[in-house]
Amino acid sequence: MKIKTSEFVISAVGPKQYPEDGFPEVALAGRSNVGKSSLINRLLLRKNLARTSSQPGKTQQLNYYRINDELFFVDVPGYGYARVSKTEREAWGKMIENYLRNREPLRLVILLVDLRHPPTALDVSMYEWLSHYDIPICVVGTKADKLSKNQLPKHAKQVRETLGMPKGQPLVLFSSETGMGRDELWSIIEQAAELTANSPQEPQNDPQESEDTE
Repeated sequence: MKIKTSEFVISAVGPKQYPEDGFPEVALAGRSNVGKSSLINRLLLRKNLARTSSQPGKTQQLNYYRINDELFFVDVPGYGYARVSKTEREAWGKMIENYLRNREPLRLVILLVDLRHPPTALDVSMYEWLSHYDIPICVVGTKADKLSKNQLPKHAKQVRETLGMPKGQPLVLFSSETGMGRDELWSIIEQAAELTANSPQEPQNDPQESEDTE
């Protein structure tokens, strides 16, 4: 994917605020601190378009990013952060469920899990929920650079088995630090969104991303 333009559009809290451009949408979901903002920045070759935070769970809206006037990334609030009140979690849950189940332009949900550890119970619940409603999923194992090459197959197998992923469903091993998995993930996104494939644009200098907490 050749990135010509990318911009933050809106932090939406309900359907009335969702963009009406009609572009396909790709949502990014995962627990707080799994690396969603860093992944967005690496995919778009931008250092700080999606801002990282020192406060896990800070993202409380659906953050829309428009790419090349043909696609939206939608950053979904992270789950699993204890300091967020039960009332807030319930409100976010309803907003997220409504979006994921009813948003017509949604073409794919990228579910991020930390490759270093087994998926959490919340990761499993999210995966099973998406699967139950036949929402297209691509699982991404983040922070792959923190593991050795010899460790990667074992941890990938662990993710597949814990989530109960069927054979053939994509699992992308990704690193926001090195760019590992970027081209593969863009290929999956382009196919899901039915975009014309382009060769990925190479950065002049690799952006150095900080650990994401969203």
